[in-house]
Amino acid sequence: MAGLGQRDRDERTGGAGTRAARRVVRVLPGALIAVGLCFDVLTPPSFTGSPFFSAAPLIAAPLFSFRATALTGALASLAVVLLHLYNGTTWKVEALTELATVVTVSGLALLTNGVVRRSGEQLASARGIAEAAQRAVLPTPADRIGGLDVAAWYEAAQADAFIGGDLYAVQDTPYGVRLAVGDVRGKGLGAVETVAVMLGAFREAAETEPTLEGVAQRLERALAREGTRRDSLDAVEGFTTCVLGEVPPGAGVLRLVNRGHPEPLLLHGDGALAVLAPLETALPLGMGALGAWPDRAEEWAFPAGATLLLYTDGLTEARDRSGAFYDPADRLRGRVFPGPDALLSALSSDVRRHTGGGATDDMALLAVGRPGTGQPERRRTVPVVPRDGAA
Repeated sequence: MAGLGQRDRDERTGGAGTRAARRVVRVLPGALIAVGLCFDVLTPPSFTGSPFFSAAPLIAAPLFSFRATALTGALASLAVVLLHLYNGTTWKVEALTELATVVTVSGLALLTNGVVRRSGEQLASARGIAEAAQRAVLPTPADRIGGLDVAAWYEAAQADAFIGGDLYAVQDTPYGVRLAVGDVRGKGLGAVETVAVMLGAFREAAETEPTLEGVAQRLERALAREGTRRDSLDAVEGFTTCVLGEVPPGAGVLRLVNRGHPEPLLLHGDGALAVLAPLETALPLGMGALGAWPDRAEEWAFPAGATLLLYTDGLTEARDRSGAFYDPADRLRGRVFPGPDALLSALSSDVRRHTGGGATDDMALLAVGRPGTGQPERRRTVPVVPRDGAA
């Protein structure tokens, strides 16, 4: 997998560009004042640097603090006074007009700065509330659940959103560790309500249903109830692709029910990779009105040292500039990672390189690893990032 695992290098490159842009912004108002001084001194008296002096506080207003904006306006006004003292034109009408113009513009810049600061505070408060609410809907899973290592990654396609139409869940139950990864029709905040319904239904069903098939049917009924509360279009076309999984305690096996979702991958400790494709395809959840059939859980071996990777189609539908889709099986085959967190970190970085940093769909990744004999516990953090938080 070319380039996989170089995320730190990308972050350093992006961080250097951001720091350079900030340095330019910080010096721009002062540079305008300096240009205005040079222009006024080096040109005939009929030319004036007043436009540069007026522009400096206006540029500072949305970018700097109130004090820095006031200082910029004061320096611009002082520059006008000093230039006319130097030219001996202090009390001429033109000089007083220029000074009045710069002072007036500086006052307007301070007013603009106050409005921008208040708007920024309100926006920050609203975003903080939205982030807390969205994280409550899709909480970060623990790093170790039922003896399994767990890592998750979520990236929402909609800017300023922390979650969208994809979901994941991991839960330790009396029947083993149960997990789900799904993709609600639609994206962005409009799909969050259905995500909340799905996750609520899964948490209860996973704890009480003795079989994985029973969990799937509970989710089907929950979506049917949700459909009756929507308008006619969503009631007919609303659906959720989903993979449900179960790892019984100490059995070394994995059971899956796949309802129209991309096939999970099983990465072995020696680099071998298996695509866990269902024997029979099934319609997504929420489409039970089109036909009824019994769900059947399929079983695979889940040996020590192996890692299960579940993902949404935001991964497989990611395209590069030539239109080629991202193929996780091809990119991961033959690779060995020290744990689920390292796998998702490398994978998310590789997808961003593949797409050039842009996401067109929500992407959820969930990796569950069965530790090898004597393998120590790992600690990690789980980032949940919006689209504009590119590495």
